[in-house]
Amino acid sequence: MTTSVRDGRESVPLRPLERESTPSMVAARIREAIAQGDIPAGSQLGEVEYAARLGVSRGPLREGLQRLTQEGLLVSHRNRGLFVIELTDERVRDLYLARGAVERAAAARVHETGPAAACAALLGVVDEMDRAADDVRAVSMADIRFHQVLVQQADSAQLSRIHETLLTETRMCIHRMEPTYACAEARVGEHRQIALALGAGDLLATDRLLTTHMRDAVQRLTGSPAGSTGAPPQPSP
Repeated sequence: MTTSVRDGRESVPLRPLERESTPSMVAARIREAIAQGDIPAGSQLGEVEYAARLGVSRGPLREGLQRLTQEGLLVSHRNRGLFVIELTDERVRDLYLARGAVERAAAARVHETGPAAACAALLGVVDEMDRAADDVRAVSMADIRFHQVLVQQADSAQLSRIHETLLTETRMCIHRMEPTYACAEARVGEHRQIALALGAGDLLATDRLLTTHMRDAVQRLTGSPAGSTGAPPQPSP
């Protein structure tokens, strides 16, 4: 039954709050554990074990795992069960190809709509990254936030939705890259340059830096930057 509240002008309908379902919470918990590396790539997820660990029955667990399978984070092997996806070189390259397309499009949109505000927001995240230099995991989380903020600043619901679907695998990759950085200074510098190019209104430099940043990540993850992103646009003659 719907209740109405009068504010002196019109009736405002109040609807019952929707509780998050148990399968949804199961999917969220396991998704986060995969993203953090607490459940490593390639791990098998046994129903009995995870139902006990999460304190749920096998029905909701099975439904939650099915959601993660549909998202592409789990894969079912016949007669073997469910496994977390492996970060193969091919999968990593495909992920960064998609990320490059989304983030470069977002940057181009930001250049049209408000690079100064976006630059300020991104530099705030870079400062967080710099302050967390001694905490590798905190630097990684700031790294992820930087790219989320970049896409959010484009104010495109479609780009944000697509980027969100790539987030868990992105986090898996970024955490896997942690040992490849001798110090946080290089990571901070890369992100600061992107933000400053955006703030300067230099679309070509922003795009070039984003492309280089993605290729560097693929290099660290696979040993080769080949096939990571498209080539950046070249200045007109």
